[in-house]
Amino acid sequence: MKKIRVLVADDSALIRNLIKNIIKLDNRIEIIDFAKNGIEAIEKTINLKPEVVLLDINMPKMDGLTALNRIVYEKICPVIIFSSLSKRDSVITYEAFELGAFACIEKPSSGLLLNINDISKELLQIVIEAGRIGNDINKLNLLYKRVKHKLIKTQNYYDLEDITSKVVNAVTIGISTGGPKNIYEVIPYLPENLNAPVFLVQHMPPSFIDSYAERLHRYSKLKVVVAENEMEVKNGVVYVAKGDYHLKIKKNTEGKVFIKLSKIPDDLFIPSVNIMMKSVLNVFKERTIGVLMTGMGDDGADAMVKIKKNGGFTITESKETSIVFGMPNEAIKRGGSHITLPSYAIAKEIVNRINKLK
Repeated sequence: MKKIRVLVADDSALIRNLIKNIIKLDNRIEIIDFAKNGIEAIEKTINLKPEVVLLDINMPKMDGLTALNRIVYEKICPVIIFSSLSKRDSVITYEAFELGAFACIEKPSSGLLLNINDISKELLQIVIEAGRIGNDINKLNLLYKRVKHKLIKTQNYYDLEDITSKVVNAVTIGISTGGPKNIYEVIPYLPENLNAPVFLVQHMPPSFIDSYAERLHRYSKLKVVVAENEMEVKNGVVYVAKGDYHLKIKKNTEGKVFIKLSKIPDDLFIPSVNIMMKSVLNVFKERTIGVLMTGMGDDGADAMVKIKKNGGFTITESKETSIVFGMPNEAIKRGGSHITLPSYAIAKEIVNRINKLK
């Protein structure tokens, strides 16, 4: 079987060696070369045409973001960003997502360098998934499609009655690889008077969630916030799960709904789409809308089945627009999808369904 050819671009010899040792753990992958700066990364990507590039953000001569921009322009292969945890890097890394980075992995601190198990499983899984795209020009065009940052005028089919204070409907969205780009075709298109809260789980390193929510808020009509424990749930607000907590909700005796953050159970994914959706379903019952979008694996598929069986409505993103057709496809295969739509049609369907719940 042909191996996935990887180019590693990082100015740190320690990190290059760490990645080399991790890649050795999987015989489906091989490193074809290393680059020590952004200029080398561009040259070797163009000349060697790897299936995947692992790219550091902070490098001499030319930074990773500039190099990414050129690699995206050439449309050669997916790029995985390897970034530190600093606030500055988290903002830059989110810009990389918008340029077309396939995924981002947190670079371990020096104290963790000896324990490659901390990141090896995640890194290998993402490299293999990116390798499936490889040099496929159709998928690369989808991955590198630019995010349109503009406020979209509400169209007639989004007209809703005035927003109410009583929270009786709920929208849940689960999204992973490809999400930082595709989510812009959903949340910014929802009207400010949406008579439902939106609960959003995006698989992403914890340090990038604040930037993710801030940018999404900037270009949306709805208020977008990072969910905090005991925060009261209101209509017309998007609650983004924190990167290292499960997002759950609870209802008090007065009928008010609140956020409940938890690290239990120790699920494969934290935050978990399944756990969030099931918690929302327990409170909102058949008035729950489930949306499962692009991403690796099957997180959320079981919850989508449960939402559908309990009278809620479920939407899966189509293969047409999914960067990785993993999570939505699993929901479809298990019978958990009422309708499958491209990302740009999901917002309209959400609003139509909420109208029918009046």
